[in-house]
Amino acid sequence: MHHLFGLVLAQKDLSRAGDLFSLEDAEIEGSLSEALEQIRIISSSADYQTNDNDQAVVEICITRITTAIRETATIEKHGKALVALWESCLEHNLKPSGKDEDTPHAKIASDIMSCILQNYNRPPIMALAVPVAVKFLQRGNKELCRNMSSYLSLAAIAKADLLADHTDTIVKSVLQGMKALRFWI
Repeated sequence: MHHLFGLVLAQKDLSRAGDLFSLEDAEIEGSLSEALEQIRIISSSADYQTNDNDQAVVEICITRITTAIRETATIEKHGKALVALWESCLEHNLKPSGKDEDTPHAKIASDIMSCILQNYNRPPIMALAVPVAVKFLQRGNKELCRNMSSYLSLAAIAKADLLADHTDTIVKSVLQGMKALRFWI
């Protein structure tokens, strides 16, 4: 792993996290999957939900990683690690608190979702992502569900057969949304 990424993640050093943006994308590209695994470990710790420093470090690192993946066009290389971190968010609370503020894991899921699913026209990435994406549809976070639905519709246009195995879950999610909408009308 790149020295600075290793330092920031090992020490959860918020004061140095911003320095990651001074590095060239190509300079850190080889470290991204390993950094994603470290982030998964940090975000799975028992105190992550209440540790503002760790959350800030993770948010900065994810932003840097997703930017580097987009700029170096290496989603295929780092897709498995990205999807693994994304899927780990499902193990945590994703429902917003009473003040409609996203939970720390919902923030991670949202950032990663856009990076992964903007590649809806790349079947190998969608083959990894779609099974995880449909799991988010029924986790109680309306904003994640709404965004996920938009991305899944693009994936359906590009490669509909990737969604075929998940039709029941998708339909149930749509019907749940319609029930909620009728309640508010």
